[in-house]
Amino acid sequence: MESALGAANWLLGKVLSKLSDDLVAGYVASRELGLNFDKIKDELNYTLGILHAAQGRGISDNPGLQGLLEGLAKKADEAEDALDELHYFMIQDELYGTREATPELGDGLSAQAQHARHAARSTAGNWLSCFSCCNSQDYAAVTDNTSKAKSPSDTQDGHVDKLPFDRVAMSNKIKQLIEDTQSKCSRVLDLLNKYPSSSFQPNMPACAKRPHTSSEITQTKLFGRDVIFEKTINEMINCTDNGETLSVLPIVGPGGLGKTTFTQHLCNDKRVEKHFTVKIWICVSTNFDVLKLSKEILNCLPATENEGQKTASDTTNLDLLQKSIAERLKSKRFLIVLDDIWECRSNDEWEKLLAPLIKGDTTSNMLLVTTRFPKVVEMVTKETAPIALDGLEPGDFWKFFKICVFGEIQHENEKEDLIDIGRQIASKLKCSPLAAKTVGRLLSKKPSREHWLEILEKKDWLNQKHDDDIIPALKISYDYLPFHLQKCFSYCALFPEDYKFDHLEITRFWISIGIIDSSDQNVKIEDMGSNYLDELLDNGFLMKGDNNYYLMHDLMHELSQSVSEKPCAYISSSTFRADDIRSSIRHLSILMQNKCTENFGDEMDKLKRTIDIGNLRSLMIFGEYTRLGLVNILKDTFKEIKSLRVLFIFINSPNSLPHNFSKLVHIRYLKLKSPRYSEVCLPSTVSKFYHLRFLDLQDWKSIYDLPKDINHLVNLRQFVALKEFQFNVPGVGKMKHVQELKEFHVKKERTGFELRELGQLGVLGGELNICGLENVRTREQANEAKLMAKRNIIILGLVWSEGQHFTGDDILDSLQPHSNLRELKIINHGGTSGPTWLCSKVHIKNLQVLHLEGVSWGTLPPIGQIYHLRNLKLKKIVGIRQFGPDFIGGITEKSFEHLKEVEFDYMPEFVEWVGGPNSHLFPRLERISCSNCPNLLALPLQDNSIQFPNICNLYINECPKLCLPPLPHSSKLSSFRTDYLNYDGTKLSIEWASEMAFHNLGEVEGLVISDASLISFADLEKLHPLRSIEIMRSQKIFLKGREDGIVLYSVQSLTLKEFPLTIKSVSNLFKCFPGLSRLDISASDEDHEEVVLNFPPSSSLRHVRFNGCKNLILPVEDGSGFQGLLLLESIDLAKCGRLFSRWSTREASQSINPFPCCLKELYFWNESSTMSMALLSNLTSLTTLRLEGCTNLTVDGFNPLTISNITDLCV
Repeated sequence: MESALGAANWLLGKVLSKLSDDLVAGYVASRELGLNFDKIKDELNYTLGILHAAQGRGISDNPGLQGLLEGLAKKADEAEDALDELHYFMIQDELYGTREATPELGDGLSAQAQHARHAARSTAGNWLSCFSCCNSQDYAAVTDNTSKAKSPSDTQDGHVDKLPFDRVAMSNKIKQLIEDTQSKCSRVLDLLNKYPSSSFQPNMPACAKRPHTSSEITQTKLFGRDVIFEKTINEMINCTDNGETLSVLPIVGPGGLGKTTFTQHLCNDKRVEKHFTVKIWICVSTNFDVLKLSKEILNCLPATENEGQKTASDTTNLDLLQKSIAERLKSKRFLIVLDDIWECRSNDEWEKLLAPLIKGDTTSNMLLVTTRFPKVVEMVTKETAPIALDGLEPGDFWKFFKICVFGEIQHENEKEDLIDIGRQIASKLKCSPLAAKTVGRLLSKKPSREHWLEILEKKDWLNQKHDDDIIPALKISYDYLPFHLQKCFSYCALFPEDYKFDHLEITRFWISIGIIDSSDQNVKIEDMGSNYLDELLDNGFLMKGDNNYYLMHDLMHELSQSVSEKPCAYISSSTFRADDIRSSIRHLSILMQNKCTENFGDEMDKLKRTIDIGNLRSLMIFGEYTRLGLVNILKDTFKEIKSLRVLFIFINSPNSLPHNFSKLVHIRYLKLKSPRYSEVCLPSTVSKFYHLRFLDLQDWKSIYDLPKDINHLVNLRQFVALKEFQFNVPGVGKMKHVQELKEFHVKKERTGFELRELGQLGVLGGELNICGLENVRTREQANEAKLMAKRNIIILGLVWSEGQHFTGDDILDSLQPHSNLRELKIINHGGTSGPTWLCSKVHIKNLQVLHLEGVSWGTLPPIGQIYHLRNLKLKKIVGIRQFGPDFIGGITEKSFEHLKEVEFDYMPEFVEWVGGPNSHLFPRLERISCSNCPNLLALPLQDNSIQFPNICNLYINECPKLCLPPLPHSSKLSSFRTDYLNYDGTKLSIEWASEMAFHNLGEVEGLVISDASLISFADLEKLHPLRSIEIMRSQKIFLKGREDGIVLYSVQSLTLKEFPLTIKSVSNLFKCFPGLSRLDISASDEDHEEVVLNFPPSSSLRHVRFNGCKNLILPVEDGSGFQGLLLLESIDLAKCGRLFSRWSTREASQSINPFPCCLKELYFWNESSTMSMALLSNLTSLTTLRLEGCTNLTVDGFNPLTISNITDLCV
């Protein structure tokens, strides 16, 4: 019932929003419709108010009311669609100067006609198609440049024909729908008014359904979680180190993952019982009431001898309660569990509950909090990292799953015929313990293959309705959300599992289907959705991934599909069954792959007959597909689409689009993808989508031509595309609502590319790069860009083409940006001085990034006056010899206070960064980069602690005269790169002889050296924790450190190239590096003595490679050579010509083999010595065997078991 109320409320509100448009209202109120507009609007508002009041008031289920509400929602949806279609033709009138959809004015309506321009600005509302009389082509052309094909709807000049408008049909349609909507409203109101007001009780679905919990273990064994369990135990009993009276440790995760079970086992662990004198368990659930919780805590504590006869917990006085708690806990170490917290209204409430718990004499008391909501974690602690529970590991989950199905005592042989089906079912359960319990109950009822296969096919576990089943357990969190967040979450079901939600993409989707009101054109798209996303994140429905992407847990994806199964369906072409899809579907997404089910075409044909294709609101096709058969199936299935708001589609040929593409006049969000290097162009009819707000061509990788009328997209707000698209829009000024245009080119030879086009984009923001400024001839033309008025632009690039004729300094002066600008880039300005707004008086004082390139100004801007500057880049600037200390414009205490990065690139005359008395002005400088500065002599790095106390990154490239101190010159320098040194914080590379300050290096795990002479063993001892060494040219001097008794125990991987392989060098090698697990030696070309290979008996080598070691010989004696390496996993031997010179088949017959039987990978390359397969007869664990270029290999003594486990074989 709540869902029906919410849907009707939502859709009726959209009708009223559309009627708020002046010209739409004028049309509805016109004489030809004959409707009482004011009365209609009043009735709709009244109904909206009643629906809003009824929401969340706990109205009992009523099938009659449910049906009426669904009927009202359907009619409201159709009416809003019709009004939206009318609005489309009003926009078309505005573009073409016609009056086909203009209302016939009656008395009192003359003022409304003055709002014709408003019709082109308004974007509220949705749509209904009325194209029975439309005679335009039913498909859009996708132009192929190679064939010069033209759209059938194109005119001779490349523009697209406008759609015809049937005024009579439209008027009759709107009148009928509004009257029907009125009638539905009246019936709903009559029935709602029969409910007594006393029956409207606040609906708290989650509160009634939460089970009580206790500290008693309900699941005997805790499966998996061994590592995190031990970590938590240690954190609980070792918190004495922090000296705090009370530590709070949250345990967080989605419902059904075993947070309560995990916590029960923590509380009953013997180490915990021994550590804490008092243990209290409180089940909080949805009612976080400080008074109630304080009473519960007090009731769990034994009274002290000093307390009177009256029990303190009988009082409602919080002060008395909390004093009693503090008294009873005094001198006791306690553990309190607050299980299943759903909310806490404020920090004050939380602090109030904790007040008596932090007054005791003991330290290291612990408060465990379990919750499914990250917002609760943020509330209860700011210091302790939460214990985040996820699904079990697959192996542990399978063990738990079998117990849930078969019980504790299992006889695998008896259930062998069910195990394979069980594994398939288990793989669908996202490793959720609660899901295993739910499915276990289903499967154990009837242990037969037929029953289990039916459950697997239908996913019956998703339909179980008991409170302790997986979906009901998760749904209580969903029921707790407000209606608008329920809508946002439920429609996420249309996206594939593990989909990375870009916050802009999901916001565009929500706006396009009407969940988010976007009637305010001046509000940024990112601001609209961010609050909703943050709320879903705080409530545990989304997770934050890398690069600010949002992710949905697998179980939450299942929940979203469950709660949205009426309006939404997500199908995969590889597992699709049309019988699983409801007829009520309005939003459809398809994951396409070239590999589909055999009957995919039949299933799609059945789908076409099941759902109303013409009434689909969203169609999102994910993935790429190239088979012509699949393209034709999709075209045939969706040929009747006409009402889409959202369309995602892949186009790999001119025939990929649905037949009705040209009729999608209600489309709000269009995302098109194409394969790289294909000869397909953007459909020309895209320019007819006047309601389009979001055009996403980010993944369009074909021809970048745009339709000539693309500027007819007057409601477009975001044009997400490569710069090749963005700078190629003629007359972009008509698209007044575009919020970002990353690149704009001023073109002399074409109209529609003048700066005045930018001047008309009043809400332009984000990043803007203006190129081709050499084509701006006058100050007046520059002023027409109106950059000063664009307060939302935060990144601005002003770019002249290199080598072009300079047109005057006043052009740059007239391109003054708004003071809100954060990043400025000026490139190839040919004038002799910079703009006054930057060089005379700094107007953009909030500037954080300044990039000057290819300018010939006599002096730099007064950068000391740009107080918020964080990044300064100077490139290809002639005439600058010094940087600092006397900066133009003077300096103050605020100068360079925030500067973090300075970059000099291609500065031919730059000689020196001068230190001196003002060097302390760079307290936060973290990075210095100097590239291609041939005359640079010095940087003030000598006294780093004063000049650059926080420098941590230094990059020097192609600065041959620069003299640097030994690096790293400071322990804070965590990464540096020069022409001969490279250090990234963990890995050090030395290319050339240079003095180094090893004592300042941080952690060095890996070392790469071009020549062994560049470093000594004494230096290697200073590198911690050194685990890997690679030396390109090894010399005899390298292992001389052994003579000093130096042993590098931490080194696990050693690569030596051009290594002089001798008896002594091999012996020293294993003595110097006793902890090796990987050894890779390439021998030098010198002729050396014969070396019989033996390893220390305690060697832990796992991977060995010898290349070009022509003097290396494997000994025959049992237990020698490789035979003693019991941990060895792989051997790679190349061009070692004498390796098996002492071996024959006789040894193999005596069970003596050169390699240990544990070996898994063996590679031989160009081995010329004679060897037989008998030598490998003991290697029955091999998974990889490659014998290439082994000309003297024989099959004598071949053991078939050698290849029994091989997955990679090459001989």
